[in-house]
Amino acid sequence: MLKEKLKNRHIILASGSPRRQQFFRDLGLDFEVRLKKIKEDYPHHLLHYQISDYLAELKSLPYVEELKKHEILVTSDTIVWHKNAALGKPRNNDEAFEMLSSLSNNTHDVITSVCIRTKNFQKTVNAVTKVTFKDFSDDEIWHYIKTYSPLDKAGAYGIQEWIGQIGVTSIHGSFFNVVGMPTHLVYETLNIIADEF
Repeated sequence: MLKEKLKNRHIILASGSPRRQQFFRDLGLDFEVRLKKIKEDYPHHLLHYQISDYLAELKSLPYVEELKKHEILVTSDTIVWHKNAALGKPRNNDEAFEMLSSLSNNTHDVITSVCIRTKNFQKTVNAVTKVTFKDFSDDEIWHYIKTYSPLDKAGAYGIQEWIGQIGVTSIHGSFFNVVGMPTHLVYETLNIIADEF
C-alpha cells in the first residue's frame, strides 16, 4: 500500500539505530541510511517533548540543502523524561546504574519525536508513552548492564530486552514508541506526503 504510493520517492533514514531501520523494513519500505555527525545539544529552557522535537529537527538540518525533489528525509530522537529531567544515553556503566536505579519502582515518560522533510514540506510528530517499572534489585540492574548494551539507549534500557520483560508492570501508549519509533505516526505522515505532495 504505502510502498506503492511512494514508489517514485526515495526515503532517507538518517539514523544508525538498528531498531529504527528494522521498523522501516517491517513497514515494507525501501530506504537508504545516510548518516551525518551532529552535536546533540539543546537549549536548557526546553522541556519534555520540546527537547526531542528540537533534536529531531536539528538532526535534519545538515541534509536540507542537498535534498532532491523526490527525496523524503526522516530524522528522530528519543528521550526518557523522569523527575522533570531528560535522560539521554548514559556515558558509562555507573551512569547507566544511576539512571536505572532512579527509574526503579517509578513511572516515566518515553518521548520519541520524528521530523519528516521533503524539499517543500516539513512535519514533526511525537508520541509519549508512560512506562512503570517494578522495584529492581541492584543485582538485577547490574546483570542487565553487564549482559546487554544500555549505553546506546536513552534512559539506559531497551524495553524489548530482558529488563523490559521482567520489569515493566504497566505501559500506557505505543510500545513501538518506547523501542524508538512511533510507527503509527510515521505511517500516517508518509501517507499524507504520498497523497498531497
